[in-house]
Amino acid sequence: MGIPGTFELILILAVVVLIFGGRKLPEIGSALGKGITNFRRSLQGKDEIDVTPKDKKDDEPKA
Repeated sequence: MGIPGTFELILILAVVVLIFGGRKLPEIGSALGKGITNFRRSLQGKDEIDVTPKDKKDDEPKA
C-alpha cells in the first residue's frame, strides 16, 4: 500500500472521466483547488475573511 504507480493513476483517471464526464472535470478541479487553499489558510491561522466587494474601491463618487 504505497504510492500508486503510473498504470494505477491512469486507471483511476479513466474511471473518474467515465463517472463525471469531460465537461464536469474542470469545475471539480477548481472547487477542489479552492477547498485545499482555504484549508491551508485555516491551518496557518489566516482566518480573517475580506468581505468588502472588489468592485467598490471608494465609497465617494468622483466629481
